[in-house]
Amino acid sequence: MKLSDFNYELPQELIAQDPLLKRSDSRLMVLNRATGGIEHRHFSDVIEYLNPGDCLVINDTKVIPARLIGVKEDTGASIEVLLLKRHDDKVWETLVKPGKKARVGARISFGEGKLVGEVIDIVEEGNRLIRFEYEGIFEEVLDELGQMPLPPYITHRLEDKDRYQTVYATHTGSAAAPTAGLHFTKELLAQIKEKGIKIARVTLHVGLGTFRPVKVENILEHHMHSEFYVIDEEAANTINETKANGGKIVSVGTTSTRTLETVADENGHVRACSGWTDIFIYPGYKFKVVDRLITNFHLPESTLLMLVSALYDREKILEAYKIAVEEKYRFFSFGDAMLIL
Repeated sequence: MKLSDFNYELPQELIAQDPLLKRSDSRLMVLNRATGGIEHRHFSDVIEYLNPGDCLVINDTKVIPARLIGVKEDTGASIEVLLLKRHDDKVWETLVKPGKKARVGARISFGEGKLVGEVIDIVEEGNRLIRFEYEGIFEEVLDELGQMPLPPYITHRLEDKDRYQTVYATHTGSAAAPTAGLHFTKELLAQIKEKGIKIARVTLHVGLGTFRPVKVENILEHHMHSEFYVIDEEAANTINETKANGGKIVSVGTTSTRTLETVADENGHVRACSGWTDIFIYPGYKFKVVDRLITNFHLPESTLLMLVSALYDREKILEAYKIAVEEKYRFFSFGDAMLIL
């Protein structure tokens, strides 16, 4: 399977730069796999496609302000550090720009010395392990000095940090938001519960995989970066009961999907556990748990587009994307949504 099989043309102006004033006002393209039909709705209408006894699975990870701008202590050169994966209290795996300035032993100062990082090792893909020095609580220092790590295609500065968080974000640790969840409001979630739809929470901390493009033409040679997940007893039981009673598992986003498909056995039974996943879902994959998917419109040639194509049909997904372009849907993180039934 070739990388070019997942390419499509996207006008630059359709890349959403800012979130809408109200989260659930975004548009919703509904793809019906049984009929091949397409509907154009608003996201608040998603409740019409959820039935009592179904289970909505959300990823409650919380994005940390993981982008730090500092200077090298010896030269004063500007340097950017993106926190990716926590190794212990003070050591993080990071992505550094420009990397050539971040040799082992290099010291970087942030906020005039409120936070200082020293490069202690170079790991795979050229990432750096950095040990941080600070006084007080790291999360509070980071909240003061860090910026939200918006994707490179978003050129506007985000005025309200909370708009790059879901309304149910709880467990800190992500370098990027699980963006399919950005469309939900607390009011909409309350209406969904009132209708008799269960909500199960899983956690997957979104890491480097979000920032890493596929660079090989044969996609089977692509290696996914591992990300940490947690699914507790309550969520596992809710999902298993839903399946046993004939309800649909509606996954919110590719991160929830990857978590569920990682922890399920061949019969679709989910167990409570935590660990690291590097699961790569592409066409030909047989889904064990997920019945339906709420997702955003993804970058050309991305692993996210491959996952969506695995759930439906690559050609039908690309045709839907072509229609989305014609209908001027908004794309990527702050863009519109798609529901695959």
